[in-house]
Formats: sequence, C-alpha cells, structure tokens
Amino acid sequence: MSSEVFEALSLLEKERGIPVDFMLDKIKKAILTACKSSYNGNDDAIINMNPDTGVFEVYLQKTVVEEVEDKGREISLLDAREIDPNTAVGEKVGVQLDTKQFGRIAAQTARNIIRQGIRDGERGQMMQEFQSREHEIISAKVVRTDPARGSVTLEIGKSEAMLTRQEQVPGEELHEGDHVKVYVVEVAATDRGPRVMLSRTHPGLVKRLFEMEVPELYDGTVELKAISREAGSRTKIAVYSKDQNVDAVGACIGPKGARVAKIVDELGGEKIDVVKYSEDPAEFVAAALSPSQVVSVDVAEDGSKSCIVKVPDNQLSLAIGNKGQNARLAAKLTGWKIDIKPESGFYGEE
Repeated sequence: MSSEVFEALSLLEKERGIPVDFMLDKIKKAILTACKSSYNGNDDAIINMNPDTGVFEVYLQKTVVEEVEDKGREISLLDAREIDPNTAVGEKVGVQLDTKQFGRIAAQTARNIIRQGIRDGERGQMMQEFQSREHEIISAKVVRTDPARGSVTLEIGKSEAMLTRQEQVPGEELHEGDHVKVYVVEVAATDRGPRVMLSRTHPGLVKRLFEMEVPELYDGTVELKAISREAGSRTKIAVYSKDQNVDAVGACIGPKGARVAKIVDELGGEKIDVVKYSEDPAEFVAAALSPSQVVSVDVAEDGSKSCIVKVPDNQLSLAIGNKGQNARLAAKLTGWKIDIKPESGFYGEE
C-alpha cells in the first residue's frame, strides 16, 4: 500500500510538476482530519512517511487508563502494555492505525483534501510559471476555441490559460493546433487560482518582438522610447541611440527590411512605422507623422503640449491617415495634441 502511494506521488511530480513534499504535507493533513472524524475528535497522531525508505505509518496517541470510557482517546492498561510493557496509567502510547479502517465519511474527507492539494499544487506551479514571465512573450498552442464567447484556450507548458476575445487581434482567426506568441500582461493570485491576462493586442508584444529580433535593442545600444499601437492595423515605435555612429531606425528595420519584416509576419501583416525619437518636440512630432512629410511644427508656448503641424497640401490625407489613424497614433506616440493643417491653409473644397 505504501509503495503504491509513493509511486503515485512520484508520478504526480513527474507529470504535473507538483513536489512530493508538498503532497506529503497534504496527505498528513488529510490523515489528521480522518483521525479526528473517526476517533472522537482525537487528532493527536504521529505520521511517519518516508519515500526513500518506503515507511508509511500512523500512530494515534491514546491515554492509558484503568477503564476505557472514550475509545477514541483512551486505551486500557492491559492493551497498552502489549505495545509498551513499561507504560503506566496516565501516560500516552502510540497505537498503530490501519488507515483502511477509517470510516467512509472520514475517508471521503481525506480524499477531498488530497484532491484539493493536487489542485493547489497545480495552481502554485501555474502561478510560479507565469509570474516569472510577466511582461514577457511566451509561445502557446491553441487547444480549444469557443465560438460563442470568442475566447481561445492556450496550452503553455503544463498549464492552460485563456486568451479573451478582447485581447485577440481583430480579424485574426486562431484554430486548434495553431502556435502563437502571446504577451503576459499581468499575473494575479485569486481565490479561484492564478488569473493570467494574456494578449495579442498589447503594445508590449511588439516591444518584446523587436527586442528578440534586434540585438542592439536587447543590449541597450538602441532604446525603444515610445510605442503606440492599433492592433491588426498599424503600430508606431520611436527609437533612439546615444551612440552617434548607430542608426537606431536602420538597426530596427534591418538589412533590406528583414528584421521588421519578421515582426510584420508574426503580427499577420500589421504595418509598422519606425521613427527616430528626439528630445525636441517639434522634431519628434514631425518624425511621428511618417510616412507623411512635414513642412513645419509650431509648438504652443502655453505648456499645453499641443502643436500645429503644416504638411504639403497633397500629403494632408496621408498625414491624417485612414479615419485619422496616422494622426491618432502620432499623438499617442509623442504625448502631444497635434492639429494638422495644409501648407496653403485651404482644406480642399472647404
């Protein structure tokens, strides 16, 4: 019986990553609970469990008396001396228990505690696994999709987590068996276990993808100063290098655009603008409106972080972008309110 228990615990550790010592503590707690239920509240027990030697023994401590009134807590002197010939009335002796003799309710309670222990162990493993990777990218496999709710269940190592509809890229379809990269936004402990927020839309995903593809970003030669994203459509990133000999934008784009192309592929064709960061607000705003050309940037002097940008008449729609997207992303990237005007001062038919 004991060898089967230890083999089961060893298998549990191997397959689910739950430490044997953790489960031994849960089993001991379950045995004490069963003792209390089966022996009139007596949970004064000594439990010896050693996987190395195969020892699994439970001794219930009972008080030696002349006449037994409480079988759960007391033992007669005659019976006690069969265990320890030198014992006397008032002392305690350990009576070895056969755990199979626990009552049905006690045994069921013990099983429930052990099952809960397995769940707690898995939650602990999941918490540990995800906490160490918070704000990082992880690779996951799609194991289930829920068409009604639009959510996707992902397999990550030995754990599973949910990618909600809100955190999926609009228009992107994920199917069972697909492998995707997701960003771990947050990991929090709750009463129902770890709550992991995964995302394919978070700007952090793009940031980490660039760090994976661009060695200069990873080693700090190039800094990613700001990022703004409308997932599935367009992202803008601002980069900078203190080293005058390093082309920060070129490093991120890569030879013949190879580096940024890999990231675009990973994001399903999402457009990416890489622009040069500047401490000068006018320079930064002008760069942020790429691919549009900028004629001038007039910064408000009242400290309101707003500016008026003039662009060539034929580039007005490019500067503003489809449904205002280019201007909106530039504003998010710079943190400035941007008012775009045509160089001539006239808005087409207006």
